[in-house]
Amino acid sequence: MHALTARGITKSYGGVTALAGADLTLRPGSVHALLGENGAGKSTLIKVITGAVAPDSGTLRLADTEVAFASTAQAATHGVAVVSQELNLFPDLDVLANLFPMREPIRRGLLDRREMLARAVPVLKQLGLDVDPRARLGSLSLAQRQLVEIAKALVVEPKVLILDEPTSALDTDSSERLLCILRVLRDRQVAVVFVSHILEEVMNLCDEITVLREGRTVLDAQPRSSLDIGDIVHAMLGQDLPTASRGAARRVGPRLELRGVSVPDRLSDVTLTCSGGEIVGLAGLAGSGHTAVLEVVAGLRRPVSGSVELPGGGTPSSFRAAIAAGVALVSGDRRRIGLMLDKPVWENIAQVHPVAMAGGRLLHPGPLRSTATSLAERVGMRPLDVEMRAGLLSGGNQQKVVLAKWLAADPSVLLLDDPTRGVDLGARAEVHALLRAVADAGRVVVLCSTDLDELVAACDRVVVFHKGKVCAELTDFDQHTILRTMNTGSL
Repeated sequence: MHALTARGITKSYGGVTALAGADLTLRPGSVHALLGENGAGKSTLIKVITGAVAPDSGTLRLADTEVAFASTAQAATHGVAVVSQELNLFPDLDVLANLFPMREPIRRGLLDRREMLARAVPVLKQLGLDVDPRARLGSLSLAQRQLVEIAKALVVEPKVLILDEPTSALDTDSSERLLCILRVLRDRQVAVVFVSHILEEVMNLCDEITVLREGRTVLDAQPRSSLDIGDIVHAMLGQDLPTASRGAARRVGPRLELRGVSVPDRLSDVTLTCSGGEIVGLAGLAGSGHTAVLEVVAGLRRPVSGSVELPGGGTPSSFRAAIAAGVALVSGDRRRIGLMLDKPVWENIAQVHPVAMAGGRLLHPGPLRSTATSLAERVGMRPLDVEMRAGLLSGGNQQKVVLAKWLAADPSVLLLDDPTRGVDLGARAEVHALLRAVADAGRVVVLCSTDLDELVAACDRVVVFHKGKVCAELTDFDQHTILRTMNTGSL
């Protein structure tokens, strides 16, 4: 008996086909990878399975019974739970309320928070999330909010659990803990769908693999043991994986310098120089200080000592001042701070245009649309439709819009915080090639990433942080060297 099957699923949005007869077969007690390039249809298929959208045609069967869920809440009552890549949480409510949205246990007509706590605490402990269940969700870090999203799915004890990029915002320890939990769920005969762009995770964890391309299933429930990474990449792209050129960096043009910068509980006497022509990676465990460097340079955090000198001179006093001085900050948390999801693509790209930032004066929509189209084409957005609402784009295309928005400001310093979080292999290679082009144009590019493969693929030099200090600057490195240095604080 299959846990869930999807057959011939189709879905179109206007003239754009998202699914063109996709199939998926899930078995109880199997961790099943659902893979595909950005825009291949993975997110749409997940939305159909979980009742978030209705298919145009096709059938779903749960435990051999045909079903058609009208909402995610209805799907959850039937044992189908999803952990979304884009967090569906309420920042003004406490953690406990976020774990039971629309399904709070009631006792004698009142909310039974005691029952909620009894069910929530073991799950939070299992995930290693050491927070007060009564804490306001908005006070938590992105990684902690990601764990709350995962806990929300686990408290319903699902029969089918779908995880869309579940480790994208997690540190190494949290990711390993989650992967261990998935192995336990497999032993409990839960059918787990695992969506990830980290193929090493897929090969280590999953039992079966399904690949979508252009809305169609091109590999259907193939045993992982019968495939290698090359087979998967070829199925996803229909070709070999494109690679960005990487050679000796040319350190030219402007320089970004930090001298003896200290921030309480974040940075201690950090000195760092980044030059135009190179891509400098920042690495470290969660809380080690590498992300705080981006915040200081972007004017989001003020140092108590030391100085920051931008290419044009001076220390940024605020985020707006940093933008005016030529600093761009691209975040991986695109839905929360990167995009206006209800606005069209062209308005998002025009958001930080230099003229738009000066005295509230705006260009006419015509030139802004034209500029946006050119930039959207430059970053490889597909489909190339700047009138489409940003919220309707796939995760990878949303991230490309964020990049285009900041490139519109023609920055001298480009700061990136997990810029390819939730982006597929093909789109990630395109982003890396774009970053290389920006660096080759003499701009300063600083890349902070939790993905060690990304640091190796994109960077000329990696600066490793440990407990708020620079512990190493690597010019000859691989994933193992970076990981060891992050954890030990020495080479």
